[in-house]
Amino acid sequence: FTSSQYVPERNQDATIYVGNLTANVSEEMLWELFLQAGPVVNVHIPKDKVTTVHQGFGFVEFRTEDDAEYAIKIMNMIKLYGQPLRLNKKATGEIRTVESGANLFIGNLDTEVDEKLLYDTFSAFGVIVGNTPKCMRDPETGTSKGYAFVNYDCFEAADMAIEAMNGQYLCGRSISVQYAYKKDGSKGERHGSVAERLLAQNNPDKDKLSSRPHTMFATVPAAAPPPPLVGGPPPGMP
Repeated sequence: FTSSQYVPERNQDATIYVGNLTANVSEEMLWELFLQAGPVVNVHIPKDKVTTVHQGFGFVEFRTEDDAEYAIKIMNMIKLYGQPLRLNKKATGEIRTVESGANLFIGNLDTEVDEKLLYDTFSAFGVIVGNTPKCMRDPETGTSKGYAFVNYDCFEAADMAIEAMNGQYLCGRSISVQYAYKKDGSKGERHGSVAERLLAQNNPDKDKLSSRPHTMFATVPAAAPPPPLVGGPPPGMP
C-alpha cells in the first residue's frame, strides 16, 4: 500500500477523483476496493492538518489510463457505507460541471432504484454531470421518495434520454422522464426552453467537457448495426 502523498509525481491521466466518502473510509480501504477494478499504484485522501479528518474525497492512481477509465465504468455509484461513490476522471478536488440546464426529473421510481442503477441506465445517453444521479430520500429512514434527478452536459443527451426512457419500466414500474422544474424562482417553468438551449450553445466552456458517452450495458453490442437506408442506396452502391 502506497499513499500518493509520498509520491512526487502522479500520473494525472491514470488518476481518478473519488467523492462522497464517509468519515470512516481510509486510504487502505479505497486501495482494497479499487484493486478489484485494476492495478492500483497509489491512493491519497487529503486530510485537514489540524483535525486530521478527511474532507470527503480522495484520489486513486492506476497503472494506466485504460485501467482508470475501466474503474470509473464499473465502480461509479457503488455504495460504500451506504453512500454512492462519485467517480470522475480528473485529478483535482472538484468535479468540473458546466451547468447547461439539461436537468431531468425521473419520477415514479420503485424504492429499490438507487444511484448506481440510475447511472448505469442513463449514462448510456451521454455524460452525466454534477452531483447526480441523486435519489431523493427521507432524511430519517433513508427510504427513496420515488423520484430522482439526472443532469447531462448537453441537451442532446437529455432529449435522447427522455425519448428512450419515458414510460419505460425500471424495477417493474413505468417511470416518467421529463425536464425538471427550475429552482431559480421561475414558477412552473421547466428546464429545456429555447432560451436555455441558446445559452448553452454559446457557453464557451461547453467544449471543455468530454462528450463521450458511457456505454455500460454488457448486453448491448459494441457496434450497433447501421440504420436502414431510406429512399434507396446512395449513388454508386448496388
